[in-house]
Amino acid sequence: MTDRYSEIDEVIAYIHRHIDEPLSLSQLASHAAYSPYHFTRIFKEKIGLSPLYYVSSLRLQKAKDLLLRTNLSIRDIGLIIGQQSLGTFTTRFTERVGVSPSDFRNSTMQADNLFRSLQDLNQWRDSVHPIINPYARVEGNVQAEVPFEGVILIGLFAKPIPEGLPLYGTLLSSLGDFCFTDVKPGTYYLMATSVSYGMQAVDFLLPHTTLRTRSKEAILVQPYTTVPHQRVMLYPPRLDDPPILISLPLLMNNFLNRVLQGSTR
Repeated sequence: MTDRYSEIDEVIAYIHRHIDEPLSLSQLASHAAYSPYHFTRIFKEKIGLSPLYYVSSLRLQKAKDLLLRTNLSIRDIGLIIGQQSLGTFTTRFTERVGVSPSDFRNSTMQADNLFRSLQDLNQWRDSVHPIINPYARVEGNVQAEVPFEGVILIGLFAKPIPEGLPLYGTLLSSLGDFCFTDVKPGTYYLMATSVSYGMQAVDFLLPHTTLRTRSKEAILVQPYTTVPHQRVMLYPPRLDDPPILISLPLLMNNFLNRVLQGSTR
């Protein structure tokens, strides 16, 4: 976290400590001694998300933990994170994680098999589609603050949080260059995380400790305009990072399917 708006850092710590309790916007704003309007503005400026969206993201992260680490029913888990309706909880979880709560709970063996398949993969080149607009490229280089060997999952998302399927995404077998081609005009946020070789499935089903990066500033893609080269640095998790909600095994599976389809053409 940074010194700018340090009072927001204190609110984030407060949210983490009280995530099991009701948290209203006025309560959070009062903790920072701001009006709700001013608090929301500076919170979003620093974190990229509104305060209550950030809270809901942490609660979905808790739901993921409870699904894998307890035998509580899905209905009870929804109630714990404040969702009175099982249907609403299932819908929101599926939209933001990419799989249903029941599928996520039962995905450990599949996740382990997918990771083994990635490690055994000989050809890592993602399927390449014809480039319609030669300028619609987002490319860059990924490095890490600490030594790392493993798989890197990187994508362009619609919001400054890694949830739902990325609009453009791929996997890398190592640190180095990446490139998304034929990117449609729009506003994107670059997100990446890592899965180290030797990790167990639960470590990336619940990616609390994986290296990651996120762009708080949007990447604007316009027709016939070159996008600046992106320098991506993976770093250990920080308290003010939004949780990684998207199911990483889902991204692994999608990547493996694209590689397989590309190899059969």
